[in-house]
Amino acid sequence: MPTLTTLTDAATALADGSVSSSELVEQAIAVADAHDEATGMFLSRFTDQARRAARHADHERAAGRIAGPLHGIPIGIKDIITTSEAPSTAQSLILDAAWGHGDAVVVQRLRAAGAIIMGKLTTMEFAIGAPDFDKPFPIPRNPWNTDHWTGGSSSGSGNAVSAGAVLGALGTDTGGSIRIPAAFCGITGLMPTFGRVPKSGCVPLGYSLDHIGPMARSARDCALMLDTLAGHHPSDPTAIDIPVDDYCAALSGDLTGLQIGVDRLERFVGDTEDESLPALWIAALDDLRSRGAEIVDVELPYYEEMSIADMVIMLSEALAYHRDDLSTRWEDYFTATRITVGSGVFYSAADYVQAQRCRRAGRRALATLHEDVDVIITPTTSVAAPNYSEMGSFVERLSAGSTGPMHTGYWDTTGNPALSVPIGCNAAGLPLAMQIAGRPFEEATILRVGDAYQQATAWHRDVPALLDSPTEVPA
Repeated sequence: MPTLTTLTDAATALADGSVSSSELVEQAIAVADAHDEATGMFLSRFTDQARRAARHADHERAAGRIAGPLHGIPIGIKDIITTSEAPSTAQSLILDAAWGHGDAVVVQRLRAAGAIIMGKLTTMEFAIGAPDFDKPFPIPRNPWNTDHWTGGSSSGSGNAVSAGAVLGALGTDTGGSIRIPAAFCGITGLMPTFGRVPKSGCVPLGYSLDHIGPMARSARDCALMLDTLAGHHPSDPTAIDIPVDDYCAALSGDLTGLQIGVDRLERFVGDTEDESLPALWIAALDDLRSRGAEIVDVELPYYEEMSIADMVIMLSEALAYHRDDLSTRWEDYFTATRITVGSGVFYSAADYVQAQRCRRAGRRALATLHEDVDVIITPTTSVAAPNYSEMGSFVERLSAGSTGPMHTGYWDTTGNPALSVPIGCNAAGLPLAMQIAGRPFEEATILRVGDAYQQATAWHRDVPALLDSPTEVPA
């Protein structure tokens, strides 16, 4: 079986007959068998069902019946999104096992396109906070160095794609939960425009902030998945009914004439910035220029205010969902969850209203900036994945409402689409990433930029140290 590093490579190999879906699924199972215990990727695995689905996919392909662009591709689902095979737990002791049933709309769309669902992937409890070693759930670890965190909250989606236990995954994003684990695990993650992908069948965190989006190795992979996921559905009142682009068709590799605004945001980071980031940043901008982009410096309007607004809105909306359970089952929550969500009590109704007013002002100012630039690039984070020994200080910053070196919440507040792509590793061999954001519903443009960058580089194809030795696939 050939070495396939991206979902797109696998789809091409399936189409030309050089690999079967059963072989892809067995490879994914072998990776999970070898590394799941050490990395905490899965909460539940659907091994028998996946094998049956792969055999069916191969039979259908042989008969000339192709379900869709993901026919025969192994995919994982974050465990706050419902599937028919197993209940969603939100990685919590709190959630009623009867919550939700059947496949969420996005899972229905994946299956209709031929995807093979490999299992439910780990998350931070209710998609917020940090791991809790005292609770009976897997601890997600980074395949680049298992002493380090994967980032949250789409932790298993990040490390399973990075390790190769799935070729693509669904994540969710309310303050950075697709893009941070993508950055820390050296993969690509897309937060679509708010309302672009229906989120019915997903446990809520922040009702007006939550997004579902694809995580995979490359921007092209994410485009292939978004072609399947995007589009209005009546079950989600926040889903916007506007035409969907052909995202893969937009990937020309050419950025000629595209205006890219750049803000490294170092003024908000201080001395916590990774010392490897400046050189990697300069190299990434040079690669974009080589593809024809015009680079200009910009300053994101109301950056600090919008980042704080994300936290105020998120925690206020989360508290509305969790207040009763927090008052009666405090100890059952993860420590970081109860501290973070519980801090929502310190925000008043007036604070929430003011945050929403700030949100509207920030959107207007950002729209004005977008009259001059097509996309805006920042670091995804200014640091690499933290060591687990540093997690205490991370939780303290989170519960205090400090974004610090995490540069994702701004885009949740605006609702604009944002893509994280890897740009290299730091001196310790841990990935760093840049974030490409665009106008609302212009996912095609930011995917075009990400794909052009990845045509000029190979960071997205690098595999973590965990996989330096090939995984043996059973005969």
